[in-house]
Amino acid sequence: MLASLQGLEHRETMNEVFHTHDVLKLWQRVITRSLRELPYDLSQRQIAVLLTVYMSAPPHTIRSLADQLQVSKPAICRAVDALSVLELLRRKKDEDDRRNVFLQRTVNGSVFLRDFADIIAQESTPIPASALSLAI
Repeated sequence: MLASLQGLEHRETMNEVFHTHDVLKLWQRVITRSLRELPYDLSQRQIAVLLTVYMSAPPHTIRSLADQLQVSKPAICRAVDALSVLELLRRKKDEDDRRNVFLQRTVNGSVFLRDFADIIAQESTPIPASALSLAI
């Protein structure tokens, strides 16, 4: 297992070859920084729900998210409960059918995802060789 993580496995994506180890190190850096710098420590399920609501066209419901993410409705409901408490998403009753509840974006959610995207972009940017020589 360790040998495969040290770059022996390759994945070809977008005309570049990424080593498994390199991709996992990137994700480790992103997660570590997000734990230090972002106000909330979200689970992968919560992040998936949040990204789906923000990156795909509305309307969003518990059922539609469960179908899209192929996760149970109770699991989605728990994630939405947590995200609602943090004000990263908002529930809104359907005015036409009060049985339906739509999930809406919030300013807090937009700010959180913008900051998360900034961390991903910064950690994904290669360090210039000139900066490396200064660190030595």
